[in-house]
Amino acid sequence: MSRPARFTLDPAFTVAEVNPRLFGSFVEHLGRCVYTGIYEPGHPAADADGLRTDVLELVRELGVTAIRYPGGNFVSGYKWEDSVGPVDQRPRRLDLAWRSTETNRFGLSEYIAFLKKIGPQAEPMMAVNLGTRGVAEALELQEYANHPSGTALSDLRVEHGDKDPFGIRLWCLGNEMDGPWQTGHKTAEEYGRLAAETARAMRQIDPGLELVACGSSGQSMETFAEWEATVLKETYDLVDYISLHAYYEPLDGDVDSFLASAVDMESFIENVVATCDHVGARLKSKKKINLSFDEWNVWYLSKTDAEVSALDWPEAPRLLEDNYSVTDAVVFGSLLIALLRHADRVTVACLAQLVNVIAPIMTEPGGPAWRQTTFFPFAQASRYGRGEVLDVRVDSPTYETKKYGEADLLHATAVRAEDGTVTVFAVNRDRTGALPLEVALNGLDLTRVVEHSALADADPDARNTLTDPERVVPHPVEGTEVRDGRLTAVLEPLSWNVIRLA
Repeated sequence: MSRPARFTLDPAFTVAEVNPRLFGSFVEHLGRCVYTGIYEPGHPAADADGLRTDVLELVRELGVTAIRYPGGNFVSGYKWEDSVGPVDQRPRRLDLAWRSTETNRFGLSEYIAFLKKIGPQAEPMMAVNLGTRGVAEALELQEYANHPSGTALSDLRVEHGDKDPFGIRLWCLGNEMDGPWQTGHKTAEEYGRLAAETARAMRQIDPGLELVACGSSGQSMETFAEWEATVLKETYDLVDYISLHAYYEPLDGDVDSFLASAVDMESFIENVVATCDHVGARLKSKKKINLSFDEWNVWYLSKTDAEVSALDWPEAPRLLEDNYSVTDAVVFGSLLIALLRHADRVTVACLAQLVNVIAPIMTEPGGPAWRQTTFFPFAQASRYGRGEVLDVRVDSPTYETKKYGEADLLHATAVRAEDGTVTVFAVNRDRTGALPLEVALNGLDLTRVVEHSALADADPDARNTLTDPERVVPHPVEGTEVRDGRLTAVLEPLSWNVIRLA
């Protein structure tokens, strides 16, 4: 066993209050996320609106908040007016992003109804098409969705059966416009001007909207940082957020680097914050731009191009249906820790995606729905990660990685709830060794361990499947204790841990 990893918790040293939107997700018209995922009329568990009630139950358990829609790459070819009105009159369209045929049977009204059925915590986050469309179409969608009545488009919504406006507050100005793969891809100058024009016009209707400008599709993009600086120069006073997207997978069998993926995620966040603040300083602005990390996950992306290029415009094909292992779930938990550690500036985040497509929930058409390994860290973080993030600075044994150099074996954060209870979230990146943990609890009235749960398995490749849906679940850990103001625990090899203290 290695030397202990240590840190100190003190209520005088905090990061920020967690914004509930940090536990957002993402529904895109991609593969089976919508059709046979959340929406399957004729399924034994479908309600009158065709929504799968078994999936709704799992979505509630997962604890997601803001749900970004309808894309993703899909949005850059999206005609919002195709997705409203009588379902049998909606047109079928080619979706260039995923070489699929979109039926539009599930559209804007169905999306809002889905959110309402999840519960009041589920908030719409709508993306507008700035790839193949522009200012006029964004304004039309805004009027249809949000204006009460008395205009052509708001009255059309009422005629379509939605008397009450949808009240969408949070809007994304396009998606990944820096990416050459994006339909309507633009330079930073082109996109910055279009985003500014769109934001200005949308705010003329409603100054209180919250708007997200497109940042880089990843830190590895050639234009990274320069893109953000150029876009923000145009939009700084008009937007509230800039977006970040990041996906991680083990490449060339390099599991040690994969386990340290959050090292990259944290540097990505810090570099974007630095760029935003640099632009703010140049503009002599007191305003701070926050970050919307509105796509993040483990995604076996290297398989995707071949999957998509083999398609011949099918409806809702099986695409991006990654089946997650214990190793994947530990990395996933570490990414959640990275987001919480930066809760002062990351105030929106969306797990991409919600069902079937690189998702924590899987379904079988006509059959069951089940939880992937990644379901559990998200559900636990959403449930117990509400409150104020305490500043955690670890003193940890390290290990060498090819990609990121020396990395800590321990990755951790802690959140203090309103009632004074504290939850420690911790990952042990050591694949073979247990990691002792010692935490000094300064100025915190904590005397007992409510629960220590771990997601770990003797087989790091264990996963939940259709035939064995509960192969991997969190288990209780014995021996964790608080004594004389000090928490002691042993973290199992390759594990995600939730330690609740009261």
